[in-house]
Amino acid sequence: MYKTILVPLDGSHRAETILAHAEALAKAFGAKIVLLQVIEPNVSVVTPYDMVPYYDPKEAERMTTESKGYLATKEGELRALGIEVKSCVENGPVVAGILDVAEREHADLVAMASHGRTGLGRVFYGSVAAGVLHKADRPLLLIRSDE
Repeated sequence: MYKTILVPLDGSHRAETILAHAEALAKAFGAKIVLLQVIEPNVSVVTPYDMVPYYDPKEAERMTTESKGYLATKEGELRALGIEVKSCVENGPVVAGILDVAEREHADLVAMASHGRTGLGRVFYGSVAAGVLHKADRPLLLIRSDE
C-alpha cells in the first residue's frame, strides 16, 4: 500500500511523536521513510530605512548544517530498526517545501504531528499541518501531539 512515507520534522520532540507511527507503517508495508526538515530563511530589516530585507548566508549555512546533523541522527535510529531511510533539508516556505518534496520523492503518504493550536494561537502562528491538509494531493496521516 505505502512505498514511500514522507515525515517532516522541525527538530522538536512534539514533531517526533509521528516517528513511532511512521516506523510501524514502514515495517508493515516495507516502505521507505523520507525525513524532511524545511528551513524558512531568516530575513530581517537592519534599520527602518532599509528597503531590502537582509538575508544572512552564514546563518542559513549554520541552520542547514545543524538540520543535516539532526536528520542524520534520526536516520541512523531508523536504519538500526531495519527501515530504509533517507533525509533531505530544503529551504523556503515550509508548506510548499513539504508538498514539493512529497511530489519529488513520490511519497504515498505524508505523516506528521500537529501542535494542535486552535483559536488565536493558530491565527498568529499559523498551522503547517492545516496548510498541508488543504493543499496535499495525497494521503496525510496527522496526529495531534500532546507534549
